[in-house]
Amino acid sequence: MGLCRAAARDLCFYSSAIKLQVLTMEIRDPVHGTIEISDAETIVIDTPEYQRLRQIKQLGFAEYSFPGATHNRYLHSIGVTHIAGQAFDQAFKEFKFSKSSVKERLRQTLRLAALLHDVGHGPLSHTTEEVMPPLKQLKVDIYKHRKNFKLTNDLRANHEDYTIKYLTDSDLSDVLKKTFSDISPLHVACLIDKTLQVSDDFFHDQGVDFRPILSQLVSSELDCDRMDYLERDSHFCGTNYGKFDLPWLVSNLIPYEHKGKLYLALNRRALYTFDDFLISRHHMHLMVYFHHKSIIYEEMLNKYLTSEDCTFFLPSDIHEYTSYTDYKLYEHLSQQKNPWAQRLALRKPYKVLIELHNTEESLRPAAIEKALQREGIDVIWSSSKARLSKYHATSAEDRSSQIFVVDQYDRLDRPAPIDKSTEIFNRYEGARIIDRLYVAPEDYKKAEKILISKKL
Repeated sequence: MGLCRAAARDLCFYSSAIKLQVLTMEIRDPVHGTIEISDAETIVIDTPEYQRLRQIKQLGFAEYSFPGATHNRYLHSIGVTHIAGQAFDQAFKEFKFSKSSVKERLRQTLRLAALLHDVGHGPLSHTTEEVMPPLKQLKVDIYKHRKNFKLTNDLRANHEDYTIKYLTDSDLSDVLKKTFSDISPLHVACLIDKTLQVSDDFFHDQGVDFRPILSQLVSSELDCDRMDYLERDSHFCGTNYGKFDLPWLVSNLIPYEHKGKLYLALNRRALYTFDDFLISRHHMHLMVYFHHKSIIYEEMLNKYLTSEDCTFFLPSDIHEYTSYTDYKLYEHLSQQKNPWAQRLALRKPYKVLIELHNTEESLRPAAIEKALQREGIDVIWSSSKARLSKYHATSAEDRSSQIFVVDQYDRLDRPAPIDKSTEIFNRYEGARIIDRLYVAPEDYKKAEKILISKKL
């Protein structure tokens, strides 16, 4: 009997230990170290909709250029959640909320938006948006709350539409409702889609609207998404491009109230770090995201997806969509007779014949393309355009929100929009254009001779 009681006591202790472990899940991340996820957030992560992101690569075809770049959107989104929590804690460390529950509610909403911002992403890359259904078929009812939104017959859905569908009308949204009783899926969606409207005062406290700053932490020129993917992509690609001083940038985030709304602001002492952050992203586009191998695989995938015999289409049914992953697409490609599908499946890409770097549109690529086509050579012409930022290209009135710069050491220096506080936007005003012409490997030598003979 004594042994039975002891065994029962040990079983109770063991059960308690299990419960304690469930309260906080620790994830060992190669970029950020130990990341803590709450038990409630773990329930969301364990849903099939989120687990799907394990099978969606972060950088699509980049692994053919950088073999280490096999990381997925699952871990990236957890990293964004981690940074979002840090950014919130830093920005509001001296802010006095009316209640601690309000602070925790807003913080949790931000973390959920960060966690789920990519949940609707399609297989491999943005290229598969070519085979997404008309937006009408997706039936995103919540878009009735969008500002100035008109649903037309020719409007195609994109990955962000699937994200909002998942959040507001799926099994995932049911999990959110049950797990977070004081946060509605619409509130989470509002931080991802700035055009959605809410009729309540969920984002208000003491007469101040917190939605702008929380939305900016999810998506802006200084968002947690970019802070994570730059560091993460740089790490897994094995490059120095994309690296910046993340801790210093986060530690200098502060809120700034303007006309009853809170906006994201940066301490002036971290302005040069912001410049470096923008430049790092710019260089990642030029050297990693626009790598010639990644580009040609995307171009060939586009050739297949837009061909008459393409049979791969992303479903409008959100439950069915959950099964559509990178692996499903690769499996599909391997079973097709279409030449573009076969080249993708067998990894036989077209080869770069010529690469041109310009700061403005050039007539030369078109001339070379026509000359080669006249000789019976098939050509794929890709034009990749990188610009430091689109932030300064729109008027202040058109922007949904501003990022401000505040000088904590100079009280006479009034807060100003970030594009007026740094010269980085003007210095990198122009776009960088990379034009590439690709030909089949079997046509390469012939094409090269044509270039030389015609002095193209």
